[in-house]
Amino acid sequence: MLSILQFIVDIAAGLLGGLLLLRFWMQAIRVRPPAQIGQFTFTLTDWLVLPLRRLVPGMGGYDWASLIGAFLVVLLASSLLLLVGAPWETVLLGALFRFLNWVLYGFMALLIIDAVFSWVNPNAPLAPFVHAMNTPILRPIRRVVPPIGGMDLSVLVALVLIQIIQFVLRQVFFG
Repeated sequence: MLSILQFIVDIAAGLLGGLLLLRFWMQAIRVRPPAQIGQFTFTLTDWLVLPLRRLVPGMGGYDWASLIGAFLVVLLASSLLLLVGAPWETVLLGALFRFLNWVLYGFMALLIIDAVFSWVNPNAPLAPFVHAMNTPILRPIRRVVPPIGGMDLSVLVALVLIQIIQFVLRQVFFG
């Protein structure tokens, strides 16, 4: 029964955490979301972000309340492990690992969505938004890896690099 509860909590936490990370990234890179995306994101996350902003104001142009909110969500979701007797240090490290994985999976999702848009419908209404979200990730890679035969391989390189980072994180956290 605990595994079913963990599954439901993980889904809810993943969605909420993903929205909080999306909110942070949109504001960090100064991308204005389409009305529907912005309204959806802000409506579902304001209940957590606005009170956190009283404690942690934005500094340096970053919305730290959204980022801290995402970490608190993953920490709360991971705290179910305390019910099975896991020490709090393990729960905290596990939460940090999950949080970093959420960030990396979010970048991977944005890259894949951008690639699909570029192949299927580059003129889709959300395509410019997703492309703008990926530009800070792909710009440094495009400086090193130029298009080959008219094909932009920067998305593929970025996905491989993210997977390498995930591998390194697993090694660091779990030896």
